Amino acid sequence: MTDPADWTHQRERSNLLALRVMRWVATTLGRRVSRLVLHPISLYFLCFGGPATTASSAYLARVLGRAPRWSERYRHVHHFAATVLDRVYLLRGQFDQFEVQATGVEHLDRVLLEGRGVLLVGAHLGSFEALRALGQARRGLRVAMVMYEDNARQINAALRAIAPDAALHVIGLGRLDAMMALSEWLDGGGVAGLLADRTLAAPPGAGAAQRARTQRFDFLEQSAAFSDGPFRLAALLRRPVVFMTGLYHGGCRYELRFAPLADFTQRPPRGPGAQAALDASIHDAMTRYVRLLEDLCRETPYNWFNFFDFWAAGDGGDAVRAGAGPDTTGVAEPGGGVRP
Repeated sequence: MTDPADWTHQRERSNLLALRVMRWVATTLGRRVSRLVLHPISLYFLCFGGPATTASSAYLARVLGRAPRWSERYRHVHHFAATVLDRVYLLRGQFDQFEVQATGVEHLDRVLLEGRGVLLVGAHLGSFEALRALGQARRGLRVAMVMYEDNARQINAALRAIAPDAALHVIGLGRLDAMMALSEWLDGGGVAGLLADRTLAAPPGAGAAQRARTQRFDFLEQSAAFSDGPFRLAALLRRPVVFMTGLYHGGCRYELRFAPLADFTQRPPRGPGAQAALDASIHDAMTRYVRLLEDLCRETPYNWFNFFDFWAAGDGGDAVRAGAGPDTTGVAEPGGGVRP
């Protein structure tokens, strides 16, 4: 019998090889020619993608309110392939190949001007790497990615395969000094990004601060599970939280979208109701996050890149409705990391 760990390592090696091949194609042929290669790749994935293709079709049916046409299914896959290709150029600092506009950036600027640092919470929606274009325009903007140590190791290897010379900063949770490193990064006016649309298990030995609960919300007309880990992390560090995504609009066009989610700078006064008040604040922030994510999926449906049954983890039980109190019956499940 094959050891599951061996399979995982084999899959990682296969993925890294594919990324190195993609880097070679992108850097050798250039973006214009490389984008032509995306069409047969997208077509192949659409025909033989298996569960991922099925999940894409099911998501499109949900967000469009009808069965997707073949062209719409293809467009979803092609959007994903295009953003993966563009990672090579964005990570290599070739920003002149893109048109990037920013909406709501004043919400980020307001916090940064106060020198507090900020946690950017995003999703597998569009391209987080597009944020590097803003960092290029604003030379003083320092961006780090936050994730669990095991995921950090995987994504570091993946990013090195794409852009070995890129300046990347990853803060891996799970180490004793991780919270201090993150706090010092934010104290220095840095920006730290997390993706909050997947529930992940914390590593063995993770502290209580890294163990989060799964709360469930109505998302595109059905219950779905979301981890409160990123928001509990922000509350622990007493930091503001801003939503961020880099929406892909086709061709060379990206839009950075920012929106305020919460400000945990001030904690509730200590007392019998302090924890309940904090839980309510976290729930309110999650409600805003889920509603914003839902609105963006309806606005730009082809930017959603969770190619699995996102709602399966939310089956059974009652969903938390917007405006309701925190889900005190939620399943205890660590989360809040980011996966490539």
